[in-house]
Amino acid sequence: MSDQGARWLAGAAGVTAVGTATAVSVARSLRRRVSSEDPYQYEDFGLLDTDRSSVVTTPDGVDLAVREAGDPDAPLTVVFAHGFCLQMGAFHFQRARLTEEWGSQVRMVFYDQRGHGLSGQAPPDTYNVEQLGKDLETVLAVMAPRGPIVLVGHSMGGMTVLSHARQFPKRYPTRIVGAALIASAAEGVSRSPLGEILKNPALEAVRFAVRYAPKTVHRTRGAAKSVIAPILRAASYGDEKISPTVVEFSEKMMHATPIGTLVEFLHALEVHDETEGLTTLAKVPTLVACGDEDLLTPMEYSQDMADALPKSELVIVEGAGHLVQLEQPEIIDDALVQLVERATPSKLVALTRRVRDRVRNNG
Repeated sequence: MSDQGARWLAGAAGVTAVGTATAVSVARSLRRRVSSEDPYQYEDFGLLDTDRSSVVTTPDGVDLAVREAGDPDAPLTVVFAHGFCLQMGAFHFQRARLTEEWGSQVRMVFYDQRGHGLSGQAPPDTYNVEQLGKDLETVLAVMAPRGPIVLVGHSMGGMTVLSHARQFPKRYPTRIVGAALIASAAEGVSRSPLGEILKNPALEAVRFAVRYAPKTVHRTRGAAKSVIAPILRAASYGDEKISPTVVEFSEKMMHATPIGTLVEFLHALEVHDETEGLTTLAKVPTLVACGDEDLLTPMEYSQDMADALPKSELVIVEGAGHLVQLEQPEIIDDALVQLVERATPSKLVALTRRVRDRVRNNG
């Protein structure tokens, strides 16, 4: 048997062992109560699918699926970058509420990160946070070549924003006038339960197999996902009662993530360090938000980032887990509205909101 074959077999066996031992034991220690009452039972989670669609091709040839909502000629563009094992639909509630809030003053752009959702697969060695920052720059160049921009990133999307800030500092504050980092971290997630799983050598063996024996490793998709799926599932939400429809929606996105994407980006989350990007983000108003029950990117990560950003607002959502923007969307939505009002030099958005509020109050 070749060395590569031996490493693959070790990876497959090791992953199964890890999945049944460490991952499951950690998952069992996390609580999540699904509510019997479901306020989102009839929610249309396909809202983004009806928006204007386009494809942005990166310099290395990867097609990124893009959706656009709002007036194409709006004076401000807000661009959303989603997290690990998710898709642009993770911002469903923000898309719905903020369209109502901002009207024609703001255009919103959403896209699937490489290897996720409707976007194309890419060479495994490009599944890293630095490349995601470059992909964001490509999306901005095509979708928002003019005018001020606010960036919103959740989880790995927040790392994407930090990576962009580090690599393209001259865009701040000339083009990028504000940013939101939601349930994210500036450096590797070794201090979380996820970090404990990442330390297991079996994952490195699976990563090797993904790169060098992709057809074979596909057969162990279930075993490989058993390492991380219990953690993602249990840590997605806090200890409050959660809508089963929302849980089903988020888990559908996770289950749709290809095994290569999952394993490679897991490694990227472990080793990334985008703390240098904080120096650039310090130039613009920022929102740092997270749930106090977030076990993937614990609250301390957000507090550290907020401490490094003099123009930041720190929002800690009580009882919320990692998918805070899906679990308690109203709080995140309100904070995003305030960020845009702080970041928009013309104050047009703030003026529009005040006029709308006055009409509502008089009505």
